[in-house]
Amino acid sequence: MLKRIRVEQLRVGMYLKEFCGSWMEHPFWRSSFVITDAKDIDAIRASSIKEVWIDSTKGMDLPTAERAVSIAEAQAQVDAELASAASQVREIERVPSSVEFARAAKIVARSRQAVKSMFEEARMGRAIDAPGVQRIVESISDSVSRNPGALISLARLKNADDYTYMHSVAVCALMTALARQLGLDDVQTRSAGISGLLHDLGKAAMPIEVLNKPGKLTDEEFAIIKSHPREGHRMLLESGNAESVALDVVLHHHEKIDGSGYPEGLRGEEISLFAKMGAVCDVYDAITSNRPYKSGWDPAESLRKMAEWSNGHFDPAIFQAFVKSIGIYPIGSLVLLSCGRLGVVIEQGGKSLLTPHVKVFFSTRAQVRIVPQVVDLAQPACKLKIVSREDPTKWNFPDLDEIWSGLAGVRN
Repeated sequence: MLKRIRVEQLRVGMYLKEFCGSWMEHPFWRSSFVITDAKDIDAIRASSIKEVWIDSTKGMDLPTAERAVSIAEAQAQVDAELASAASQVREIERVPSSVEFARAAKIVARSRQAVKSMFEEARMGRAIDAPGVQRIVESISDSVSRNPGALISLARLKNADDYTYMHSVAVCALMTALARQLGLDDVQTRSAGISGLLHDLGKAAMPIEVLNKPGKLTDEEFAIIKSHPREGHRMLLESGNAESVALDVVLHHHEKIDGSGYPEGLRGEEISLFAKMGAVCDVYDAITSNRPYKSGWDPAESLRKMAEWSNGHFDPAIFQAFVKSIGIYPIGSLVLLSCGRLGVVIEQGGKSLLTPHVKVFFSTRAQVRIVPQVVDLAQPACKLKIVSREDPTKWNFPDLDEIWSGLAGVRN
């Protein structure tokens, strides 16, 4: 029997069915589990969650002396909450990246922890919690709706220990943005996001010493890693609740249109739309991220490299749509303007991929920092233009990520 109770009434042994509040408000990746540790109760009570649903048929019930919210009262509360939600416009209006960065940073951090828990549970043989996955994707999707570049650029910043988990978050965001650029409907966009989040699930089955090796893999180790698409596909099938799009992308995101990919060596139209999308998003985040054995490439340089590979690796139309979704100069790209000053891209322009918003902060002529100033290259009165992209390693600005995001200590 479902009962809605106050968090003060929680006891070890109860089956927690659902939290009454956003998944961002509580510290758990799953929302349905048996409470086996008093520390979990302390963590719930320390959060902003005030009430939860328990299922007394799957765990301990309330003591007879205590009273749960009655079914009638609970239904009245649910009806009131639904009516309130229906009367409000969900906040997905477009906002500047400067506004979204702080909110996106919280979503990235929370999603990273949730994906880490998901992989750890998968490693132990537990089924994927589909509602939990959908909650993560919804939060990421909402952020991408408010500003496509904010969360995508923040998710690019990752350390070696968190690479696998942060990569999943980043590919989810990239898949969502690409789906919208391709004009896919809401259901397809959600499927794309779920597929992106789960695409590397099979790495949960890889030996940790191989997965986290701080150097180049041997041929034998690479053969092990190449088994992760089939392992992920198997794990999703065994969970019994995976949708077909996710199964397809998990298995085929390393296929290439020239047939040189794996695990099945598919060619051209043998590869689905979503798997082709997954291939582009997966590679972009991988090459822009720092790894134990190499530093990530600049976002703009990464797109240039991918363009060179596009005829054999990627579907050209999907790659072009991908570039439009993140910009020729993605957020975080270091560029040289025609005035001789360096700036970093902080926002895409609304009219042209060549005219983003740039935060100018360094004079190459005087070789000194200047007071940062945001320049909208699309403004009619603006005579400046981008002359070239610049290699950040050449200039060695240690605070470049802080400059474009406005967040201190933004790199994980």
